[in-house]
Amino acid sequence: MSDYRQELLEKQGVSPSLIQEIQRFQERYPVQEKVKSRLAKPEMPFFGKEILEMAVAGLLQGENILLSGSKATGKNILAENLAYLFGRPVYNISFHVNTDSSALIGTDTFEDNEVKLRKGPVYQCASYGGFGILDEINMAKNDAVSVLHATLDYRKVIDVPGYDKIELHPAARFIGTMNYGYAGTKELNEALVSRFLVINMPPLTEELLARILKTSFPEIKTGALEQFSGLFLDLQLKAQNSEISTKPMDLRGLLAAVKVIKGGICPQKAINMGITNKCFDIFEREMIEDIVMTRIPASWTAGDVF
Repeated sequence: MSDYRQELLEKQGVSPSLIQEIQRFQERYPVQEKVKSRLAKPEMPFFGKEILEMAVAGLLQGENILLSGSKATGKNILAENLAYLFGRPVYNISFHVNTDSSALIGTDTFEDNEVKLRKGPVYQCASYGGFGILDEINMAKNDAVSVLHATLDYRKVIDVPGYDKIELHPAARFIGTMNYGYAGTKELNEALVSRFLVINMPPLTEELLARILKTSFPEIKTGALEQFSGLFLDLQLKAQNSEISTKPMDLRGLLAAVKVIKGGICPQKAINMGITNKCFDIFEREMIEDIVMTRIPASWTAGDVF
């Protein structure tokens, strides 16, 4: 097990028996050489012992996981970290209005004077024992859902019309993520939900936020760390109370802003780029500017942060 995996699990106090089971899983299911390029180390570790233990325990027992929660709760970060912890190739599948069964399983293509199947991400994930990340699964339309029903079924077999059936590799797992309230989303039907173990992702806390920022930017000053964490929590609370939209509650935007500050940009200008300007309603943008001003003084320079 790599130092990253060991540190991520042991430092958070994850059960030693689960860590041993992950190691046995990796030994039992070596990754084929042709898909090793899909082994991707996450940009950021996931922090949260209880959530990690629940997800790991479910995946070890052959179950698929559905991560549900509001924006900026770390669903995709957790999914990427789980794939890396288990040492599996990653297949990212983002659902939108044009995602249909052929986009998941594959389409016919003409090659070497023959009609062949150009394999889609679900087909490849099933064949090579990958971890398929089903992003925004509640945007999937009925044609795509029918493929998921077969893929996630206990029989673990996918019938491809005109081709042989696919038997899922024993290491293959699927991790779905979903947000409520996004445009184009809908309720998942009971048949699909029943094929997952569901984990509700809790909102970020001040401690977790500080840990994420400190991990991403070890040299950040304590005062700046507290103010950036506080700013995000202020925005999160306002969004929960429906005083503002969830647009400025953007953890990626906050991290990008801090990265730009490290490059020498004024903190307030960086926050405007990463958070404030993502609100296109002028009244909401003014409200966000007021919140930012209470946390990030206009006199601050990059030297006050790093």
